[in-house]
Amino acid sequence: MSKRRNHDTGFKARVALEAVKGERTVSELAAKYGVHPKMIHHRKKALQDGAPGIFERGIKKTA
Repeated sequence: MSKRRNHDTGFKARVALEAVKGERTVSELAAKYGVHPKMIHHRKKALQDGAPGIFERGIKKTA
């Protein structure tokens, strides 16, 4: 059994952005990056749900 990999936030963001663009299918992205398609769906949803927060004013970042 292989050990779980921990990807950095930059990697997660790149994959999620590619998924949002829709130029490749989730299956193609999963094969390209070696991650499970379910994780790509999860990160894509997290990106879409969190995007409005980027433009809010007066909100402090949480660690």
